[in-house]
Amino acid sequence: MCGIAGIINYKSSEDKQDLLTRMIGLMHHRGPDALGLYLNGAAGLGHARLSILDLSGGDQPIHNEDKTIWVVFNGEIFNYPEIRQDLINKGHRFYTRTDTEVLVHLYEAYGTDMFAHLNGQFAFAIWDQNRGTVLLGRDRVGIRPLFYHLQNGRLTFASEVKAILADPQVPRAIDPETLAEIFSCWAPVDTRTAFRDVAQLPPGSYALYSQDGLKIESYWTMGFEDADPWRHSLTDLTDELQALLQDATRIRLRADVPVGSYLSGGLDSSYTTSVIKRKFNNDLCTFSVTFADERFDEAAYQDTAVEALQTAHRKIKCREQDIGEAFPKVIWHTEIPILRTAPVPLFLLSRLVRESDFKVVLTGEGADEMFAGYNIFKEDRVRRFWARNPSSTLRPMLLERLYPYVFAQGDGKAKAYLEGFFKKNLDQVDSPVYSHMLRWHNTAQLQGFFAEPLRRQMPSLTQLTERFQAGLPDAFMSWHPLSRAQYIESKIFLSNYLLSSQGDRMAMANSVEGRYPFLDHRVIEFASRLPVTHRLNGLKEKHILKQVARPHLPARLIDRPKQPYRAPISKCFFGDHEPAYVQELLSDTALEQTGLFNPARVTRLVTKCRQRQGQLLSERENMALVGILATQLLDQQYIRDFPAVAVPQPDNLKVFRA
Repeated sequence: MCGIAGIINYKSSEDKQDLLTRMIGLMHHRGPDALGLYLNGAAGLGHARLSILDLSGGDQPIHNEDKTIWVVFNGEIFNYPEIRQDLINKGHRFYTRTDTEVLVHLYEAYGTDMFAHLNGQFAFAIWDQNRGTVLLGRDRVGIRPLFYHLQNGRLTFASEVKAILADPQVPRAIDPETLAEIFSCWAPVDTRTAFRDVAQLPPGSYALYSQDGLKIESYWTMGFEDADPWRHSLTDLTDELQALLQDATRIRLRADVPVGSYLSGGLDSSYTTSVIKRKFNNDLCTFSVTFADERFDEAAYQDTAVEALQTAHRKIKCREQDIGEAFPKVIWHTEIPILRTAPVPLFLLSRLVRESDFKVVLTGEGADEMFAGYNIFKEDRVRRFWARNPSSTLRPMLLERLYPYVFAQGDGKAKAYLEGFFKKNLDQVDSPVYSHMLRWHNTAQLQGFFAEPLRRQMPSLTQLTERFQAGLPDAFMSWHPLSRAQYIESKIFLSNYLLSSQGDRMAMANSVEGRYPFLDHRVIEFASRLPVTHRLNGLKEKHILKQVARPHLPARLIDRPKQPYRAPISKCFFGDHEPAYVQELLSDTALEQTGLFNPARVTRLVTKCRQRQGQLLSERENMALVGILATQLLDQQYIRDFPAVAVPQPDNLKVFRA
C-alpha cells in the first residue's frame, strides 16, 4: 500500500519536482520505504512506497519495455500472478516481480477495458507518453482513495487531499454542501470532499484526461437484478460461498512480508481468521482492541475466538483519555468531519500492528453490507410490516428484538420513545430511501448548531435526498426493499465512511495495509444474487454466512447478539482528562473565528457536558459534540495552520526524467 500523486498540465511547462516532492512528503505515512518521481513535459507523477511485494526491486514509478507508459499505484492486484503469466504468453516482458508492473502491460493489451481483468483494491495513474493522456482508476467499492482538482487545464491528483492542498494553486476552503451531507447522512453522498473544488474519483470508475478534457466512466456497479430465489438450494449456495471466501482469503495472503488478522470477536473477523488458520497459516498473529468501558468491550468474545482458533494474539486496551488524546491526529488523517469516535481505537490498533512489525492485516469489513448484518436493515423490515397495519400494538413490539436493552429498562418511557421514533413517516414505503430516511432526518437536526450564514449556503435534506435519488440505477425500485437498503448503505456509508475514516485512513496512518476478503467483487456479486431470506431470515442477519461458519467456530460466536462496533464519546473530551484543545476549539473566540457554528448553541452543549462530567446526554448530542470538534479541528489543521505536521525531507528519493 502506498501514496500516489500527480500533476498534468498541458498549458504550461511548470517545474513540478519540488511540489511533487512536497505532495508525497505529506503522505510519507502511506509509504515510508521509498519515494519516486517521474517527470516528462506535461506530466509529473509521484509515489511513496510501502514495500510488500518484490521488496528490493519494486520501487515506483514503473514503466513498460520502451518507457512510453508509466504507472504509480496504490493498492494490491491480488490476481497478478495469473495476469502476469497471461501477459508473458502474449509476449510482454517484465523487469520486476511486482503486481504494479502488470498494470502497464495490461493497459497496453486492453486499454480502458483492463479493469475487468483486475481483482484487487487499487487506485492508480497511468501516463501514456505517445497519446499524451493519463488514466486514473479506482477499485470497484472504493477501498483505496483517489482525489483530484481540475482547473484551467491543470489536473492534480493524490491518494490524500492534504497532498492536493499542498499545491498553492488549489484554494483551501471547507465545502458547506459536504458539511450538510455529513451532518445528515453521516458521510458525503457522492464524490464531494470536505474541501471546495476537490473531488474523489467514484468507486468502480476510471477517468481519462487529455487535452480534450476529463472524461469519467463507470466500469462496475453493484446491482441486484439477478437475484433468483429458486436457482439453488441453501446447501449448494453455502458450499459456493465457502469456496469463494476461501479463495478470496487465499489471494489476499499474497505478500513478501508477514500477514496478520484483526480479530474483534464478531462473526466476520472470526470466520476470516478461521479460514487463514485452517487453510494457510498455523502461526497466525491476530490483533484486537478492548475497552476500559465494558459497554463497548468485546474481550470475552475475543478470548473465546483466540482459544478456539489458537492464534498468537496481541491486544490493546483503549481508555476514554486515549481517544481524547488521539482525536486530533485522527482528524488529520480522515480529512473530513466524523460524527463518531469509532475510528480512533482503530488508529491505535493499527499502531500496535506496526509496532509488532506487521504491514498487512486481513479484516472482516464488508460482511455486514453484503449479508445484511446491520440493524438498519431489520428496522426497515419491521417498519414495512408495521406500515401494513399502522394501528397495531403488536407489530411495533418486534422492535424489542432489535433493541432489547431499551425495553428492559422497565419504566415504559424509553419504549414509548422508541416506538414513537420508528413510527415517523411510517406510511412512506414508496420512498426510494425509506430504509434510511429516519436516520437522515434525525441526524439532520444537528445542522441547528451551524452558524446561520453557513446554513444559508447548505442544501436542505430534501434537496440532498433528491440529488441522491437522481443517481440511483434505473432498475432500483424493482429490487427487493432489502436490496435497496443494502445498496444505499454500501453506496454512502461503506465507501465514504467505513472504508475511508475507519479503514484506509486509520491503517495507513501507521503504514499498515488492510485487506478485505468479503469485498472481493466475486463475493459481492454472489451475495447480490442470493435469495433475500439467505441474507436476512426474518430478523436474523447474515443467515447464509452463519451456515458457512458454523462448522468452524464456537456457537457462542455465531449466535451471540449483534453488537455494532462503537467507542466511548463524551467522556473522552470532558471530565478528569479534558484535552487542552477541547477548551481552545470550543471557546467563543475560536467558534467566532471559524464562523462555522453558532457559539451560543455550542456553549450550551459544552456546559451541559461539563456539568455531567462527560456523562452525556442523548445519542444526537454525542454526535453533535464529535462533529463540532472534528469540524473545528479540520478548519484549524487544513485552513488556518496548514500543514499541521512538518513535511519530511526525503533522503531516499529517485527521480526519472524522460
